[in-house]
Amino acid sequence: MPAPGAIDIEGVDVSKEDMEELLRVDDDEWRTEVPLIRKHYAQFGDRLPDSLRQTVDKLEQRLG
Repeated sequence: MPAPGAIDIEGVDVSKEDMEELLRVDDDEWRTEVPLIRKHYAQFGDRLPDSLRQTVDKLEQRLG
């Protein structure tokens, strides 16, 4: 996640508050998404790259 002020928005019509909202991460929403991602990935069976499965596992771990 970019640090506050790391994205140059000079010349762009976006407020500080809007940028904060755009960069906000809602852990509860992501916890809801993880099972949906797994369900989507399940349709690919053994063809799903292990790296994608591992990425979801790591995401779930970070979310607690």
